[in-house]
Amino acid sequence: MYTSLKDNIAELRSTVASSADFTVRTVKLPSKNRTECAIFTTEGMCNKENLAIYVINPLLEATYGDETGDKLFNYIFDSVLSGSEIVEVKSFDEVLSFSMSGFAVFAVDGCNKMLAIGAQGYSYRSVSEPESELVQRGSREGFTEALRVNMTLIRRRMKNPHLVFESSKIGSESNTNIALCYINDKATKASVEELRNRLKACDLKIVLGSGYLVPYLEDSGKNEIFTGIGITERPDTLCGKLMEGRIGILVDGTPSVLVIPHLFAENFQSVDDYSNRPYFATLTRILKYISYFVSILLPGLYIAFVTFHPEYFPKEMIKNINDSIEHTPLPLALEVIMIDFVYEIMREAGLRLPKVLGHAVSIVGALVIGDCAINAGIIGAPTLMAVAIAAICSYVIPDLYPQITVLRLSFIVIGGLLGTWGIAMLSCVVTIFMCSKSTLGVVYVTPITPFSKKNMRDIFVRMGWKKLSKFNMNVQNLKGGSVYEK
Repeated sequence: MYTSLKDNIAELRSTVASSADFTVRTVKLPSKNRTECAIFTTEGMCNKENLAIYVINPLLEATYGDETGDKLFNYIFDSVLSGSEIVEVKSFDEVLSFSMSGFAVFAVDGCNKMLAIGAQGYSYRSVSEPESELVQRGSREGFTEALRVNMTLIRRRMKNPHLVFESSKIGSESNTNIALCYINDKATKASVEELRNRLKACDLKIVLGSGYLVPYLEDSGKNEIFTGIGITERPDTLCGKLMEGRIGILVDGTPSVLVIPHLFAENFQSVDDYSNRPYFATLTRILKYISYFVSILLPGLYIAFVTFHPEYFPKEMIKNINDSIEHTPLPLALEVIMIDFVYEIMREAGLRLPKVLGHAVSIVGALVIGDCAINAGIIGAPTLMAVAIAAICSYVIPDLYPQITVLRLSFIVIGGLLGTWGIAMLSCVVTIFMCSKSTLGVVYVTPITPFSKKNMRDIFVRMGWKKLSKFNMNVQNLKGGSVYEK
């Protein structure tokens, strides 16, 4: 920085190309020398009331002597400004970074340093229940787009001195604030250090959401079907994962928090499971597993059995199926693919449109198009029912919906070409792929393989809290082996 205030102002305005939201207010201090100073802020990021209380009023009401330059700067730093967050900055990059984060940056003529005073006041969405993770019992609070608010929601639930937030910036152009969140005595040092290195290796220019970071945090770095990076919008869910030694990554500007590592079995768990009685939670969880396999395999098995093994059907049923196939113009496999595509189009239309129109699209798609297509002989009723049941089951596990969609289409194609043998081979390939996948050394399908009997108490069957509380689940180091330690 320059010692001349005018040169500093000219340099900053030149850097931001005189942007309309970058404001500069110059004032003269009520001192003997009438020293000129300036306050740099970004419009909309700084609260004007806080700016007046913590910066402008103290500067104009203080008593000054004949100090100038560094002496005046130190006097203002030590005795005048009353903000709870004051940071000394020594470069133009820091000035712009702080001002664009809601700070008011104070500069005085004759000094090549500035002060960043916390006066943040930007608008953000209030805390509300996340629509993607609704629960019947439990908290109605969800993460927002403001990073500091999200950190507060976690701290309010985890009053633990070992809970650590590591702040940093990512994205060479966006300079997005992120926070690495973990419990110091639960998460392994190797895991935390590995994540730090992967984040440092991220060469993105702009980061607008947590999903941008997922490919850089995976072990293989490839875009695979299944991912070992979990996402949650619930503070209570994240706190539970942190207690198991997981690591959270909070990204400013998005309510979705990344959880690393993430296990396959966790897609079938919800907050309600731990609020309800064990027998009901177990029943619900078993239904989720059944829905998962039905949503993936049912259309493919339907094609395989009708095409290659019709003898497995009762006589009346196979007669009705054959009648429907005879009156439709397309082959069975192509008919199922077409229905699946139409369903995905309607789902996407209902998802992107406003809620009122979204319901209208669902009604038109289900009643009008479906009924008319059957009556017109374009598609068969048994085929439509098989695809519809699979589609409904896929909504039971929303976290796995992208994977279910791709796998269902794959099983439809392989079932139409190779029958049940093709489905069996593809099932083996998917199983091998899932068992070989790991994140930070943690196997994706743990504790099913490597098998751990005591950790199965919360996979297919949810045991009571008296048994669950006897073990402290904690993710182990990167070297593999058992993922949990007692």
